[in-house]
Amino acid sequence: MDDSASSHSTVIQPEQLQLQPANDIKHPQHDPFLVRFDPDDPANPKTWSRLKKWYLTLAGGLLVLNATFSSSAPSSIIPELQAQFGFSEEVGTLTLSLFVAGYCVGPLLWGPLSEQYGRRPVFIGTFFVYMCFQIGCALSNNTASILIFRFLGGTFAAAPLANSGALISDIWNANERGTALAIFTLAPFAGPGIGPTVAGYVVVGGLSWRWLFWILAIFAGVCWLQIVFTIPETYEPILLVKKAQQLRKSTGDDRYYASREIEVVSFATRVENILARPFKILVQEPMLIAITIYMSFVYGCLYLLFEAYPIVFTIAHNLNAGVSGLVFLPLPVGGAIAVAMYILFINPRYARKAQECAPNPVPPEFRLEIAMIAAPFFTIAFFWFAWTSYPSINMWVPMMSGLLLGWSICLIFLALFNYIIDAYLFVAASALASNTVIRSLFGAGFPLFATQMYDKLGPQWASSLLGFIALLMTPIPFVLTKYGPALRVKSKYAPSGKPVVKEASAV
Repeated sequence: MDDSASSHSTVIQPEQLQLQPANDIKHPQHDPFLVRFDPDDPANPKTWSRLKKWYLTLAGGLLVLNATFSSSAPSSIIPELQAQFGFSEEVGTLTLSLFVAGYCVGPLLWGPLSEQYGRRPVFIGTFFVYMCFQIGCALSNNTASILIFRFLGGTFAAAPLANSGALISDIWNANERGTALAIFTLAPFAGPGIGPTVAGYVVVGGLSWRWLFWILAIFAGVCWLQIVFTIPETYEPILLVKKAQQLRKSTGDDRYYASREIEVVSFATRVENILARPFKILVQEPMLIAITIYMSFVYGCLYLLFEAYPIVFTIAHNLNAGVSGLVFLPLPVGGAIAVAMYILFINPRYARKAQECAPNPVPPEFRLEIAMIAAPFFTIAFFWFAWTSYPSINMWVPMMSGLLLGWSICLIFLALFNYIIDAYLFVAASALASNTVIRSLFGAGFPLFATQMYDKLGPQWASSLLGFIALLMTPIPFVLTKYGPALRVKSKYAPSGKPVVKEASAV
């Protein structure tokens, strides 16, 4: 998610919905009984104060930080889990992979449900269940229970990954949204970097591995209370339904209605839009396939590091669990530098480009410029990490490759998320959904073979292999920049000055 919404909103607006006549009115948009927000209506989230908007932006980011923090945290306690339950190292890795696998299922459920019932009920329900599964992990007495609870915990923790960005789009106007979304984007990269650090010092402090899950449960509980008491409903169609209900009650006139109340979407269409449509679009779009493969590889490499770093640092440099966790911190620091660059330089440049192109939209390929810069550095970072991972070389040298990795990963994601939303304007939600599912599969799968790969090839050639694959994928943003306009002309989903297939409401 990013400032792509600064030019286009991925939320299906009331005027895009399929409507049927109400009270024999042919043009409901001109109907005096069709409920809309008044100018400066305090019920409209976009009229709330900047202070309140920034609070909700940071609160949404904290929920994502919580979910991603929990995804990587057990990486430092796998030896303790092996000692407790007697399972193999591969099974121990499943405590990470299954949680991330839950990210494949969650977005397909929580995004559509939030559009049916609102953001707030979904946040409240999912985070409470997520907290309960962390308690379940802390109380687990066998391998099966901890693995099942991790997968289910990841499924429910995926709610903020699907909906926090939507919450930000609900409250910020298009021309204000870029900075908020750029800051928000840091959370998915900061969480995985912080998790091993906390877990490492739990181990060093002599606490039981169960305490890590109690910490995760407490953190989830605090966030749940924050949701209950401080995060209101922000989804405009739901708020308009509530306003229509209040008007009908206060006036006694049943003719007042919200556009949401007269939608015609069959159950079969809802299921198709939620489960099938994202993948139908994916297989028909070469651009989206290329972007999804590249982003999935980058995301998989991020989670692979939670198996690779202990081999390179903990074993080779004989570090304890606490210090081993600290070596991950350059990743979120690099991401923070990328976000700062985006806010200070890239976003203002895009704003200038938007003025130049007005009234036409900025070509989506303009978004790819930062990916063309970051992609080569992502490749370089892996070769840097590879050939400085000898025990004879000071650990700070390979550790600082994490700065470049975090910086390049964050910029690649900002660029490609922006490109997807700009290029697939009316089906952006479906395009992002398929991208998220495939990306999460890579994130879950890469750690499973990381240890064997690093053991057999050695840290130098294992990391170099990843560098060579990254090198092969580096041309993707360059190729899309050159051929993207021609591909969009041939696409029935990407707008390019011709009619496109609009995305029907999924709910």
